[in-house]
Amino acid sequence: MRIKSLAVPVIGLVLAALAAGPARAAEKVDCELRFSLTGWSAIYKHAEGNGTITCNNGKSFRVNIVAVGGGLTVGKYKVEGGKGKFSEVYDTSELFGSYAQGEANAGLVKSGTAQVLTKGNVSLALAGAGEGVDLGISFGKFTIQKAK
Repeated sequence: MRIKSLAVPVIGLVLAALAAGPARAAEKVDCELRFSLTGWSAIYKHAEGNGTITCNNGKSFRVNIVAVGGGLTVGKYKVEGGKGKFSEVYDTSELFGSYAQGEANAGLVKSGTAQVLTKGNVSLALAGAGEGVDLGISFGKFTIQKAK
């Protein structure tokens, strides 16, 4: 008799779960970066800046950016109003961390940059214009962290 008394509540739970429908698949989030960056290079390259990541799920994050690397580079530059477009992610935490970077630059007074960075399955396409003198080829990393 005890089995019959447990069967009714269990059947009720199963029917309720079926009525709720299938579980929704996680939806991808689309995010963009707006940033400013100032840096220098003399074989070693270093740049720092800040920006804001905004996503189509309503979340936004203030961020700090550090780019470091090395190569055959010489110059000083400043990018303001830079834009970045992330590949779609399932979780915004995937946006933060270090991206692999490689670039070739040439600029005098008015300088420009366009590059694609990668971090695992996430990519970030950057574009920006600025001022400065920059000449060379460099490789390194581009790190995005939440601002404190």
